[in-house]
Amino acid sequence: MKKLPLVFLSLLTASYSVFAQDAANLYDTGTKPVLVSKQFAFTEGPAVDKKGNVFFTDQPNDKIWEYDTNGKLSVFLDSAGRSNGMYFDRKGNLISCADAKDQLWSISPDKKITVLLTDYKGKLFNGPNDVWVRPDGGLYITDPYYQRDYWTRKQPDLDGRKLYYLAKGKHEAVVVDDQFKQPNGIIGTHDGKYLYVADIGDNKTYRYNINKDGSLSNRSLFIAMGCDGMTIDELGNIYMCGKGVTIVNPKGEKIGHIDIDEPWTANICFGGKNKDMLFITASKAVYTFQMKVKGVD
Repeated sequence: MKKLPLVFLSLLTASYSVFAQDAANLYDTGTKPVLVSKQFAFTEGPAVDKKGNVFFTDQPNDKIWEYDTNGKLSVFLDSAGRSNGMYFDRKGNLISCADAKDQLWSISPDKKITVLLTDYKGKLFNGPNDVWVRPDGGLYITDPYYQRDYWTRKQPDLDGRKLYYLAKGKHEAVVVDDQFKQPNGIIGTHDGKYLYVADIGDNKTYRYNINKDGSLSNRSLFIAMGCDGMTIDELGNIYMCGKGVTIVNPKGEKIGHIDIDEPWTANICFGGKNKDMLFITASKAVYTFQMKVKGVD
């Protein structure tokens, strides 16, 4: 995690007046979310490529869309496995939680699909929900259980709702934490040292140290708040989705909130040519929000 400037650290207090001042360091307080489009059924999974183009899912309609750096919307992939959370690896492949058959996919830039995971020890996953790719290519996957109307099963095959790790080049995931009610959003730091995982079912978010072998240590409560999707900026602030977007500093203190006029804000990433634009998926819509800071996705 990058070291915060001393001037920024000095502003981190819990008072309301400084709450507003902290937010002003991140974005102009008069900034409003800009509606891009409201033509979808339910949007999720935004992920940014190296150029700043954002890819996101319209899960009920089984499509992955692209919002390029020129502001153009286009369908990237039909029959997208009911993709949910997504994240790009360093080679430009889009890693997708393919919810239709509870799989994990890798989608190449030319749209070739490689199935990375189909099961855990012969049993279907609950439904991979979100994924983060560490710098060396290892994958962390949250696996809650949300019953889908397109599934034939009515209960999970696996006991518990867990966090999995798939090492680079491996074909079988391992459990790295099983102490959740409903794990959901996930993000790690750009240096690959720390991981944040939200337990939306228990209204808590945890922070871990990432070990070289992919295992996790020093699990600690980051904030007594759960969320859906998450992202992180260059200062180490975490952006947590749910009812709008709550911004939390590296000490676990709320320092800002972005209101989104939609029933639910599902997920978020930084995009655009300079990676300084929040791209927000919210119910049937997608929005952008201009920032003063950049993301590190």
